[in-house]
Amino acid sequence: MTTTPQLLPMAEPTAAVCCAPLTREAIAPDQADLLARKLKALADPTRLRLVSIVAASDGEEACVCDLIEPVGLSQPTVSHHLKILMEAGFLTRSKRGTWAYYRLVPGALGELSQLLDVTGSR
Repeated sequence: MTTTPQLLPMAEPTAAVCCAPLTREAIAPDQADLLARKLKALADPTRLRLVSIVAASDGEEACVCDLIEPVGLSQPTVSHHLKILMEAGFLTRSKRGTWAYYRLVPGALGELSQLLDVTGSR
């Protein structure tokens, strides 16, 4: 005796969702460009050290003469790195006689951390 298998009715195909919906606004193209430039400026060990040294200095300010020895580079090379950090908006410079003093831009690192905050406020 043979039995005929019973076929089950086919379910209607449902539309598959491949992506979760956004829960907040994504970064705008112009913000992405700005953030990329800032991250590129910090994506160098010497520049990270320079920012750290300036941040750790009294008054969050340091003379270029005090930045050369800790990073072990020549004055022109240190000045080049400092220029990149200034252009990215992390440092400002003031001249006092023949020396240049570098200071952190208030809030510059905080702004960067806010842009990087992927959790955001929901």
